[in-house]
Amino acid sequence: MKRFLTGLSKIIFSRALIIMLIVLLQFALLVFGAYFLTTKSDYLYYAMYLLGAVVVIAIINKDEPAEFKLTWAVITIILPIVGILLYAFNQSNWGMISLKHKVDEELIVSRHLIRISDSTKESLLREDPDFRRFSGYMDEKCAYPTYHNTRVTYYPIGEENIEAIKEELKKAKRFIFIEYFIIAEGEVWNSILEILKSKVEEGVEVRVMYDGLCSLFKLPIHYARKLCAMGINAKLFAPVIPFFSTTQNNRDHRKIIVIDGRVAFTGGVNLADEYANLKVLFGHWKDIGVKIEGRAVLSMTRLFIQNWNIYGDIETDYEKYLTEETDGPKPEHDGYVIPYGDTPTTKYEIGKTVYEDLITHANDYIHIMTPYFIVDREFLSTIKYAAFKGVDVKIIIPHIPDKKIPYFVGRTFYPELLDAGVKIYEYAPGFVHAKSVVADGKMAALGSVNLDYRSFYHHFECGVYLYKNSSIYDMEKDFEDTLSKCIQVTPEYYKKQIPIHQKLIGRSVKLFAPLL
Repeated sequence: MKRFLTGLSKIIFSRALIIMLIVLLQFALLVFGAYFLTTKSDYLYYAMYLLGAVVVIAIINKDEPAEFKLTWAVITIILPIVGILLYAFNQSNWGMISLKHKVDEELIVSRHLIRISDSTKESLLREDPDFRRFSGYMDEKCAYPTYHNTRVTYYPIGEENIEAIKEELKKAKRFIFIEYFIIAEGEVWNSILEILKSKVEEGVEVRVMYDGLCSLFKLPIHYARKLCAMGINAKLFAPVIPFFSTTQNNRDHRKIIVIDGRVAFTGGVNLADEYANLKVLFGHWKDIGVKIEGRAVLSMTRLFIQNWNIYGDIETDYEKYLTEETDGPKPEHDGYVIPYGDTPTTKYEIGKTVYEDLITHANDYIHIMTPYFIVDREFLSTIKYAAFKGVDVKIIIPHIPDKKIPYFVGRTFYPELLDAGVKIYEYAPGFVHAKSVVADGKMAALGSVNLDYRSFYHHFECGVYLYKNSSIYDMEKDFEDTLSKCIQVTPEYYKKQIPIHQKLIGRSVKLFAPLL
C-alpha cells in the first residue's frame, strides 16, 4: 500500500501531469468561450455560423497541404464556434510569429558564410544532370552546399554509434557542441557527461542544448543549471509553457554533435539508455547513426549555432567556429555529402523534399526504414507512383511500437500501399527508430527526419544526403540484414493479424494526424 501511495503521489505531483492539466484548462476556456457565445444571443449564434462558413472558405484557399485544410475545415463545419476559436488561436499565434522572425534572422545572418568550393563545382560538372540540379537547389534555395572531400562512417546500431561518439569526444581540443531531442540520465549520458567534465577541466568549450520536453519526462527541471555549475554552457530549446502559444508543438528533434569543427555526428540515436539497448522498452531497439569528417562538418556547425542563437540573449559569432580543420590528412574524394537542416518556418519543406527526390529518381529500388509512417496524399502518391512504374519499394517499420496511436494510424496506409505493389515489413524483434532512405545503391539520406507530419512540418530536423558515397553500400547491407529479421505484411496478414480495434482507432484519428 505504501509503495502504491508513493507511486500515486509521484504521478499526481509530476510536472508532466501539471502541464497536461494546464493544457486541458486552456482547451476548456476555449470551449467555454464557444458555449458563452452560442447561448447569449440567437443573432450572435447565427452570425458565428456564417463566420464559420467564411472561415472554411478561407481555409480551403490557404497555401498549405490539403490534409491540414481538410482537418480544420471538418472541425469548423462540425463545431463551428469551437473550430473558429481554435483556428483563430492557431493562426494568430504570436509565439510562432516570434519564432519565425528569430529563425529567419539567423538564416539571413549565416546563409552566405559557407560556400560551395570551386573544386566541388568543377567535380559536379562531370556528374549526372539530375544530381547537379538537386545540388544547385539545396545550395541556392536552401543554403546547404555540397561537399566532396568528406569521409562518412555509418553505424548500423545505436551501441556502435554511442561508442564512436565517446571516442571522438575524448579527442576534443577546442570545442564540443551537443544538440539533442532527448538526453536522459542513465549509463549512456552519465558516461558522456564524465568525458565532458574532464574536457571542461582541460579548457575545452562545451555547449549542450536539449529540447524542452526533456524537463518534463527525462531530466530534472533545473538540470541545465546543474550542467552550468560544472562549467558546461547548457540551455533548453523551447521550454514548455502551455498557455497562449502553439509553438510548443515545434520541438527540436535534431541529433547533432560537433567536435572542433573536425567531426560531426547525426542520425536517429538520442543520448539515453534505450538507444544502446541498455534498457529494454519495446523489444530490441534498432537505430542508426553517421559520422562525417571533413569540410562538410561546417554545415553541421552552422546548424547548431543557428538553433543556439534562437533561444538566448547572447548570440554566438559564427565565424569564430566556421573554420575548416587543417590538422591531419584530407579525406579523399568519395562521392558527395550534403548535410541539411529543416525548420517549421521554411517554405521549402526540406526534409520531405529530400526523401521525395530520392523516391522520384529511383530506377531500380527504394528502401526505407522509419519508426512512423503518417504521410500526406502528395508523399503517398510519390511512393505509389514509384511502385507502379516497377521500382522495388520496400519499407521497414516497427512490429513493437513505442507510441500506439501513431502506430495504429500508420497501419491504415497498408492496404493502399500493398495494392500499389509496395512491400511492407515489420521488424519482429522490436522497435525500429532508424530514419533512412536508400535508392539504387548510389543515393541515400539519413538523420532525424521521420516519415510523418511532425518531422515534415512541425519539428526542427537535420539529416545528411549522400551521393555515390561508399557508405551507401553499408546502409544497403544493413537494410538487407534488418529485412531478414522482419515479418512481411501481406493483404492476408493485414486482414487477419491486425485487430479490428487498431484499424478503427487508426482511421478515426487519421483525420487529426496533421495537427498532432
